[in-house]
Amino acid sequence: MPEEVLFKSESDQSREEIASYLRKVADNLDSGKAINLKEGSDSVTLNPPARPTFEVKAEREGPAGNMTERSIEFELEWDENDAGDDSGSGQLEIE
Repeated sequence: MPEEVLFKSESDQSREEIASYLRKVADNLDSGKAINLKEGSDSVTLNPPARPTFEVKAEREGPAGNMTERSIEFELEWDENDAGDDSGSGQLEIE
């Protein structure tokens, strides 16, 4: 499926700085506020519905035999024209 990148930011951050960003997103989700992303002159405001799809992915990447890069990806996904019905298949646990 084609995609259009509306906003992208990538930089090295401390664990504490990353936690602060994630807390702000969590607070906005909790209160029903829009999520505003801004870096320099680039910005986007997104307003997830009450029940977006939440994807969590852990990956190992790199060339064959040397897959040393690890990542954790958190993604909220929704159709702007959808009512946001529950389609989850199970209960995620993060410990």
